[in-house]
Amino acid sequence: GGRLVIVPREVTRSPEDFHALLVEQRVTVLNQTPSAFKQLMRVACDSPAPMSLEKVIFGGEALDVASLKPWFDRFGDQAAQLINMYGITETTVHVTYRPITEADTQNPASPIGEAIPDLSWYVLDADFNPVAQGCSGELHIGHAGLARGYHNRAALTAERFVPDPFSSDGGRLY
Repeated sequence: GGRLVIVPREVTRSPEDFHALLVEQRVTVLNQTPSAFKQLMRVACDSPAPMSLEKVIFGGEALDVASLKPWFDRFGDQAAQLINMYGITETTVHVTYRPITEADTQNPASPIGEAIPDLSWYVLDADFNPVAQGCSGELHIGHAGLARGYHNRAALTAERFVPDPFSSDGGRLY
């Protein structure tokens, strides 16, 4: 079984103290924004103290994959698995999952990966037709992870949570 470590606020403000906590508590899974991880990475790359991290999950903002190069230079692909997740509040946070490798640091794009299994996603044009790969469109999310809508805002819910044209069971898309 796992154990949840609640990080005191003052520790979150100090990359050195946060790194020490991760080492001391032998944290194996870390979920952070990319900008917070950049600060931690600077300390971790310079520290001889080994961390127990097995997975680092990024979310909350776009990941600049090239910024992870110092991590891979120091730890390679053999250390913690780095995972980029994309999501929005309306989809109850995460929609996609993408393990990041050292090779990804050569590409300026922020890869968002594949949909989490209980969700569907479509890149659609303004008429809700799928666009060809590589073409621009709007990302629409559907299925189990979708929120019910906006609290006490029926008109906005109806505008943003639309019928899923690919669903036979009355599903919706955001």
